[in-house]
Amino acid sequence: MDNELHVLNAIAQDIAQVARGMGLDFYPVNFEIVPAEALYTFGAYGMPVRFTHWSFGKAFYRMKTQYDLNLSRIYELVINTNPAYAFLLEGNHQTQNKLVIGHVYAHVDFFKNNYYFSRTPKDMVERMAAHSEKIREYELKYGRECVEQILDAVLAIQEHVDYRSHINTSSKMENIPKVRGPFKDGGSACHCNSCTGGQSCAGECTSGNCSDGNSNLKEHRNRKPQLKVRKKRRVSLPYEDLWGDLLEDESNILPTEEYEDLLLYIIKFAPGLEEWQRDIVSIVREESLYFYPQIETKIINEGWATFWHARIMRELDLTDAESLDFALMHSQVVQPSRMGLNPYYLGVKLWEDIAKRKPIAELFELRETENDLSFIRNHLNRELVEELNMFNFRKVGAHWQVTDNDWEKVRDNLVKQLVNGGNPRIVVLEGDYEGKGGLYLKHRHEGVDLDLVYLEKTLNLVQSLWGKTVVLETVVDGKKVIFESFNGLVSRRHQANQNIEK
Repeated sequence: MDNELHVLNAIAQDIAQVARGMGLDFYPVNFEIVPAEALYTFGAYGMPVRFTHWSFGKAFYRMKTQYDLNLSRIYELVINTNPAYAFLLEGNHQTQNKLVIGHVYAHVDFFKNNYYFSRTPKDMVERMAAHSEKIREYELKYGRECVEQILDAVLAIQEHVDYRSHINTSSKMENIPKVRGPFKDGGSACHCNSCTGGQSCAGECTSGNCSDGNSNLKEHRNRKPQLKVRKKRRVSLPYEDLWGDLLEDESNILPTEEYEDLLLYIIKFAPGLEEWQRDIVSIVREESLYFYPQIETKIINEGWATFWHARIMRELDLTDAESLDFALMHSQVVQPSRMGLNPYYLGVKLWEDIAKRKPIAELFELRETENDLSFIRNHLNRELVEELNMFNFRKVGAHWQVTDNDWEKVRDNLVKQLVNGGNPRIVVLEGDYEGKGGLYLKHRHEGVDLDLVYLEKTLNLVQSLWGKTVVLETVVDGKKVIFESFNGLVSRRHQANQNIEK
């Protein structure tokens, strides 16, 4: 294994020189060779180290079963940190590793230079290790079952955070501080510069820039809200004696406009959560903020890496046998899928089409500023839609039918599926519903109804976090419907004779 790793590092250095000569600019990369079980564990958890939860195990067994049945294969996993980490599958032959190394360098170039990754922490492995240790401490102190119940609830809504929280913050509840309230267990809140977008380090920040939590909390208490608020009747909250005069400033402060960061709202205002529970919600929120740029750049990022690994491999001095191995592996990577959209295939076709019309310098400019949504909207044209044989389809009765092949409608439908990472947009309208401390949510309907089974189960989980009634307004079959959850029961009522917002 040591000799194999030595040879791999020598190959990586040669490929890095070729990649830099082509203009790629990437962080240092540490390569490791790992067995399939370890690689698929990292893939299921998303990182080499993370807190445990049954959903990760479920993902692992699904992915590993597909690998065992030769239905899919992960050749590598690259981590967006500085330095970056790349884990290569044990058993890859040398040509496969050469292609994978070129692919990794292009990924890391994208991580380093794309705007949507500019605010992601580059020490996330260390942060997640601290998160994992913190949650283990909570399991020992409060019981694994109690911790798992909180994780079940917050992971069900982990996508509902404001990924653009750093933009125009003056209009987005500026009064919400970066602390989570007084810490009973002696911990301190993080106020370091590396915590972006209102993230929290759960008191475990490794940047060395953490200031004293008590002084910052005192500063927040003395600060007046900086947004327009509307007053509500004062409602007595559980554990009010633990919050002290913090409630005097915040109990009646509600956003005048809809608020997108559901997790941050729960962290700040949920009346029934204890401090350790708020800490768990904050941990999941921080990790969700880290992963989201990868979700919204999947097509452009994989296409960029595939585009460059092909160019790098053509510059290497390959034998005839290695050239055949490369051609076979590359064709498998970019093979159209019968089950869905292959991001490698669509992404590389878009980059290749742009490269025919624009100089390489402009491609580097595009990789700095675009995400999947803008990339497809701006660059998927008629010729590509026809060449790739793309069309819209849906299930009619028991059969699938093509509904449209007009290139603009195909492009717009694809863009629509990418908005908000493909997740429904749920916003907070009110945190004191009917003057009883209820949480009022609204689904911003964009033409697709919510799955009612998932809706009811998820609403119950949100209610377990909030501690009081939770209401969700949505549209079902063109009619406005109100779902209300309390004590594990969900009721619904229709709102008649009301116009539905488009």
